[in-house]
Amino acid sequence: MNLSEFHAEFRNHVQGVMAERANNPDEAFPQEELIFAELAMDDVSAAGISEAPEVCHWEGTIRNAKLRISGYSISADDTRIDLFLTHYLGTDHLTQLRDSDVGAVAKAAVTFAANAGAGKLSGRLDPTSPVLELVETLERRWHDLDQLRVIVLTDGQTRSKHFTAREVEGRLIQVEAMDMERLFRHTTGKSRDEIAVSFEQAIGRSLPCVHVADPNADYDYALTAIPGEVLRALYERYNTTLLEANVRSFLGTRKKVNDGIIKTLHSEPGHFLAYNNGLVIVCDEADMTRDEDGQVGISLLKGMQIVNGGQTTSSIYFASRDDKDLDLSHVMIPAKIVILRDGDDQGRETLISRISQYANSQTAVKTSDLSANRSFHIQLEKLANDTWCPDGTGRWFYERAAGAYAVAMLRDGRTKAQKKRLQEIIPTRRKLTKNDLAKYHESWRGLPNQVALGGEKNFAAFMAALDETPGVVPETLDVTWYKEMIAKVILFKAIEKQIKAKDAKTIFKQGYVNVASYTVAIVGQRLGDRLDLMQVWQRQDISGPMSRLLWEWACVVNSVFTRVGSGTQFSELAKRGATWEAVQSAQYTELSEMVPELRQMQEA
Repeated sequence: MNLSEFHAEFRNHVQGVMAERANNPDEAFPQEELIFAELAMDDVSAAGISEAPEVCHWEGTIRNAKLRISGYSISADDTRIDLFLTHYLGTDHLTQLRDSDVGAVAKAAVTFAANAGAGKLSGRLDPTSPVLELVETLERRWHDLDQLRVIVLTDGQTRSKHFTAREVEGRLIQVEAMDMERLFRHTTGKSRDEIAVSFEQAIGRSLPCVHVADPNADYDYALTAIPGEVLRALYERYNTTLLEANVRSFLGTRKKVNDGIIKTLHSEPGHFLAYNNGLVIVCDEADMTRDEDGQVGISLLKGMQIVNGGQTTSSIYFASRDDKDLDLSHVMIPAKIVILRDGDDQGRETLISRISQYANSQTAVKTSDLSANRSFHIQLEKLANDTWCPDGTGRWFYERAAGAYAVAMLRDGRTKAQKKRLQEIIPTRRKLTKNDLAKYHESWRGLPNQVALGGEKNFAAFMAALDETPGVVPETLDVTWYKEMIAKVILFKAIEKQIKAKDAKTIFKQGYVNVASYTVAIVGQRLGDRLDLMQVWQRQDISGPMSRLLWEWACVVNSVFTRVGSGTQFSELAKRGATWEAVQSAQYTELSEMVPELRQMQEA
């Protein structure tokens, strides 16, 4: 798939979702730009660029200044906020955009952030405004945030992806563009393309190295030491995208290795190079220089990824974040750099996967964690492809590899008639990503506070559970398990659909996914043994009585969130174990009518 094909398929996806929603009488007539924003934010979240964004379209004015946002995301530790807004063109061809176009669009979100942070906006908003809690969070934490980004979502192609940070109300606001080219990179697994560091810009000179070039190998090799401040700045800018090929995320300072790293940073920074095992980095390009004395140096790394050393990298960042006086000027980190040669993409990605696997093999990291090519995903993909819905005309689609749905549409939908037929068989509403599957499964398993951590973290926890806890799923998946899993998906979607409906806005104002996740967890806990999931599979829907029961229970969950929250965002409340305990302790309405999906209790 090339960029133009990706753009065309993304546009088809937007229009397909719009057509589905237009046929739903319970929903307001959809707007194409809002659907684009929702789908683009889903991809941004799935790529790990931002934690599960909250879709929230709002615009207003203060004096003559225009304010607008399309959504936002707050990190799990409350230190990073991302604001999203759209620049949607809706054209059949890919349009080139000037940097000034992006800047003009971003201004509305920058102005929104500045007024919120300065306390000029909260008093002007209606108490029911969907952005009130965001505004209050910005006002309360303005000077404590590590990172505040404005991300412009567009279906065009921009020249630049990252723009000069703007200083507003005493803090820097970073501005980025998430255009079709950048979305394409992340969807096709080449997110590292945008990660680059110029050492001549960062430290004023090339980085001395030992360079080993082998004309017969498919890579070059370099040994060097990277300044701690450079590594910190890279993590601050690219966050977990920098570590995408690394199999571990930050484990916290309670881990022995991270505690040792942080102690060395404080007490013996000059010995960090001697004590630390170092980084393994892969990159697509490296520019080498040679000074007057013949010393080889690295001036630029492009398309880089840290495949081993994620704990070192994140520990340095978090240590400097928590201690503003920490001096990294004497910290150097040993690094082995593998520079990939030209070759086919599959061969390069296989090499990266193996480097990551073997570089991380000194501790108990399972090979199955390194890719989607593990038995569970392969079995599930096969079941989805082979199992047709009861009407015999459609099925669900499990996207084991990112972008597989779009590839299927391009491969099997070459003509308009073929594409229309394929969209009828596997409509977008029946597409499941790996993160989706983990969300639905773990909600039913009674872990809604884990689900609230976000797609990537919940997925990682789900995968860890498969390895460490026997019986989470059967060793061999069968059709019955698959159909019951899809029934759980249908239940989740049914709740979400009800609480997001136009008529429900007076009750449910935020945290729709969180309320749905908690409601499903309560259903699984209280009715799991009695619920006939095969009935839900047969209907591909739920009955009226079941729908009314789910509505009543979702209202209870929503009221608990409101009661315990004291103004805290639902997305943050949902991460707390105490919230789950409160939801479990609530009183839920008794069954007032016969629910067909529930098996009757047997008389003793």
